[in-house]
Amino acid sequence: MSAAGQEYQAVQGQDLLNETDDSKHLREAIGGFSSEDEDDASPTEPLHKSQLDGTPRRSPPRKGEHTTIDVSKARRPWLRFCACLIPSKRVFILITIVLATVIGAAIGGGAWVYKSAPKDGLSPPWYPTPLGGTVENWKKSYELARQMVGKMSLVEKVNITTGTGWAMNMCVGNTGTADSVGFPSLCLQDGPLGIRFTDHASSFPAGITVGATWSHELMRAHGVAHGREARLKGIHVLLGPCMGPIGRNPAGGRNWEGFGSDPVLQAVGAYETIQGIQSENVMATAKHYVGNEQEHFRQSFEWGLPNAMSSNIDDRTLHELYAWPFAESVRAGVASVMCSYQMVNNSYACGNSKLMNGILKDELGFQGFVQSDWLAQRSGVGSALAGLDMSMPGDGLGWADGKSLWGKQLSLAVLNRSVPIERLDDMATRIVASWYQMGQDKWEKPAPEGKGGPNFSSFSTKEIDLLHPASDSDEKGVVNQFVDVQGGKPGDPPHKIVARKVAAEGTVLVKNDGMLPLSRNRSATIAIVGEDAGPGEGPNVCEDRACNQGTLGSGWGSGASEFPYLVDPASGFKAAVKNASIKVNTYLQNDLDQDIRAKLKLNDLCIVFANAIAGEGFRSWNGIRGDRNDLNLQKGGDDLIIATTESCGGPTIVVIHAVGPVIVEKWADLPGVKAILLANLPGQESGNALADVLFGNVDASGRLPYTVGKSLGDYGPGAQVLYYPNGAVPQVDFNESLYIDYRHFDKDEIKPRYEFGFGLSYTTFELSDLVLKKLKQKSALPAPRLNEVPATTSSGDVPDPSTALLPAGFRRLKKYIYPWIESTKLVKKGRYPYPRGYDEPQTPSPAGGAEGGNPDLFEPIIEVAVRVNNTGKRPGKEVVQVYLSFPDNVVEPSTGEPIDFPPKVLRNFKKVELKRGGSQVVKLGLTRKDLSYWSTVQQNWVMPVEGEFKIRVGRSSRDLPLEVVF
Repeated sequence: MSAAGQEYQAVQGQDLLNETDDSKHLREAIGGFSSEDEDDASPTEPLHKSQLDGTPRRSPPRKGEHTTIDVSKARRPWLRFCACLIPSKRVFILITIVLATVIGAAIGGGAWVYKSAPKDGLSPPWYPTPLGGTVENWKKSYELARQMVGKMSLVEKVNITTGTGWAMNMCVGNTGTADSVGFPSLCLQDGPLGIRFTDHASSFPAGITVGATWSHELMRAHGVAHGREARLKGIHVLLGPCMGPIGRNPAGGRNWEGFGSDPVLQAVGAYETIQGIQSENVMATAKHYVGNEQEHFRQSFEWGLPNAMSSNIDDRTLHELYAWPFAESVRAGVASVMCSYQMVNNSYACGNSKLMNGILKDELGFQGFVQSDWLAQRSGVGSALAGLDMSMPGDGLGWADGKSLWGKQLSLAVLNRSVPIERLDDMATRIVASWYQMGQDKWEKPAPEGKGGPNFSSFSTKEIDLLHPASDSDEKGVVNQFVDVQGGKPGDPPHKIVARKVAAEGTVLVKNDGMLPLSRNRSATIAIVGEDAGPGEGPNVCEDRACNQGTLGSGWGSGASEFPYLVDPASGFKAAVKNASIKVNTYLQNDLDQDIRAKLKLNDLCIVFANAIAGEGFRSWNGIRGDRNDLNLQKGGDDLIIATTESCGGPTIVVIHAVGPVIVEKWADLPGVKAILLANLPGQESGNALADVLFGNVDASGRLPYTVGKSLGDYGPGAQVLYYPNGAVPQVDFNESLYIDYRHFDKDEIKPRYEFGFGLSYTTFELSDLVLKKLKQKSALPAPRLNEVPATTSSGDVPDPSTALLPAGFRRLKKYIYPWIESTKLVKKGRYPYPRGYDEPQTPSPAGGAEGGNPDLFEPIIEVAVRVNNTGKRPGKEVVQVYLSFPDNVVEPSTGEPIDFPPKVLRNFKKVELKRGGSQVVKLGLTRKDLSYWSTVQQNWVMPVEGEFKIRVGRSSRDLPLEVVF
């Protein structure tokens, strides 16, 4: 295991929970479980009261059983044989472990006991953590933060870095307070789609729908509305937006939370959303950093294995693909970054010093704080040294067990010098500086001083209920004030208008044989067909939205929210008809018997709906646990569409709601299918937004944020989810490098069904007169790193241990996490084994120097201008897309090694609206970073100066009629 990923135990003063994963699991293999281990392995009971519709709210994900057997040693024929016989992946994993045990015992036993240490040396160490406060934009906030932190006691500093435990307060995440200086408990709340676990809040379209708008303006407006609702609910830290996963695996369970399968599209979505959220004085969170591309094996014990999987990503791919949107998030000034569950290069992301210290805080100049995903922290001292600043929700290796890896353990670690106090001061200062940066010091104080703080409970729907529901306290109070935040501030339009616009412009028309838009000025009988067109049993009937029934408005998991309402397509269509001469019949089921088929023949037009759902790995539905098992429509969707098309008395329109690409080959070319719309995940205004598009109230202006292939295999071997473990530490090698989605299709010359960036309009556009303007000359490297604002450190004085003692007479709540120690005898100084590389000086990255990286990277080098003409008969919107092809025969200067590039990559885009006959010149810049590749040799962004760049402009990744060279 690399030094960056090891989980170090203090010499003295650390309990079992600060033990390394390696030693803990090896001890379990040799000596069995202790009573503490048995408690960790047992299921956790639900902690929540009912939702608005009477179903329970989220209980902590069930933990898997411990194992120390190397399942990678089971031969592949055995794996295939077992897969044919068993009903579930979980059973498969357990049987594989048993088989490995039996076989191992037969050939010598001991060699088959798995030491759960991942591979060594794949993630280099990077220590110590760079201090925050090094950029001018944060200077004032850091000055104020250092003053405040300087007045805090040790336990107060620890308290604001550690969550109080799952379901101990009102929000999904709650920090402790620093009462002596007036620093409040911070409320952290999901999520990217809407405010989770609350009432009277909007359920906006999902990130993938926002990305499908390709609209900077709507991305920003969506962020503003989302941030405003969080602010009015008293939330300090909103857990979104999401730009990881990026969509490496098209069947990935959480792709729908992000903006699309391209780093630039993701980056623009992230930048605009963050700017919007934080304009409302709410801290945004860029998540999940980084490489969290599938749900299978993402988390320790969730799949019966002792460790999470490792996403093994090379340096260049990490920079150019997966970290690119996070760099733009930092450039947007994001206050928080959430590290992901799984390992990266065999070091847990929340304990990976290279990722957090080296790339995020040094190279990208991140000034805010890094928080763990919920229970993604897998070590105490090690994660602190590696750059983690906040532990969420505060519990350690198990849900709601009260055994924090920080809390009192962090107090002890500082007192015994295994965590330098300078590191704790920086952790606390980063959190407080982010609070000042958002102006939250001006918010109304919480009770008893004021009426501020969160005005809702994530764990109850009652007005008065338990204040600390997962503890042994019976103290009650007002936990829900039922504040309606859907209208924003007084005088603002209701947020449903923004939600409706995003859903409409995020609907992608991929086929139209003269069918759309529909006319209201005729007599017709229209059939609405399919369960996805109707309300089902209600939008919130399933916990965390983890089922497929009724119309699909979102995926499932922590990224979903409680719908205040959901306008189903049938209702939205009926309301939009406004003509008594148009009769609408509804057949809201997927199984069409002969009677329904006969009735369909009496209709002049049929609109049929089908869908596909997925979500977070802690929930499952119908054999889908997080990641989809394929890219097929669910619940017999293909058969439904074919049956409808064959039975309808007129043409058929197909509408798909899905979490990502679906295979449409069985019916897309049927003569009766005259139009296809991919409506993604539209949120609460689903039916109204779809009607706007169908009737032409708005132009069909969505563009695909991913490629629709003809089969799952078309996406390449690297795009396949690892469904079965290839070891007790599953290894996923990102060998496809930069070639995901359309880049892979281009490289292997595979014709997709519908390409990335594609989408039809109700009007026609012509692009012409492409002109390139050189703003700067080519030069290989950016300017030298600027001198940053000097970061000051604390005095380094460790206080007397007695100052950290539990106050006399203080009543502790069961499982609530506190920062105090019980006795000064626990503090025993010793020689602490700091990680390898901890004392090796690190040279600041030449790619750094400001938020997002070296400021010279973002200077425009060229500008392209193109004229867009609306040549059709109605107003509409076009998305001008700019793709870049790097010069041929580029080599690394110092080694002569050839540098490989995708055939083309998206680098900029702009959506414009034109009246009939209108014309506009659109100007788009390309920066130094856009024209550079990441050199693993020079550890910098390098612009090729020899050869010609090709800049291609058009409407999609495969419709690029204009080209110019640079």
